[in-house]
Amino acid sequence: MEKKDKIIESILWSIALPGFSQILNGQLLKGFLFIGLEFVINVMANFNEIIRLSFIGHIESAVYSANYQWLMFYPCLYFFAMWDAFKNAGGGGKPYSYLPFVSSAFLVTVGIMYSAHAKVFGILLGSVWFPMLCVIPGLIIGFSFKKILNNN
Repeated sequence: MEKKDKIIESILWSIALPGFSQILNGQLLKGFLFIGLEFVINVMANFNEIIRLSFIGHIESAVYSANYQWLMFYPCLYFFAMWDAFKNAGGGGKPYSYLPFVSSAFLVTVGIMYSAHAKVFGILLGSVWFPMLCVIPGLIIGFSFKKILNNN
């Protein structure tokens, strides 16, 4: 398998569940630690219920079901596990390669803090949709800063 294919595979498994990529790469302790942390945060934040309610259109119920003090841990764990998967698969060789992951984690965390009130065109997006939208500017900012810093 080519390096690029291994990197993509690792990131996709990490998106599916933090820790899967680490197990795939033979880092069992780290993989099971990420999976364990993901389950603890998921249960304590009531995340699956938030997702379920959001998908069926009960956004206000999802907002009230969320435990935001736990939910704010999720983006950092999620994006760190992706960064770790990316790095261990052979990515991250260039300086500042971590910036898209860090900026996305930061903006999604900020998005979670404002998600109970975030409206677009008068529509409440809630605890799932608004933070997910925050990934896009996080990636744009991260890749932009990475490019700027690597050119200097």
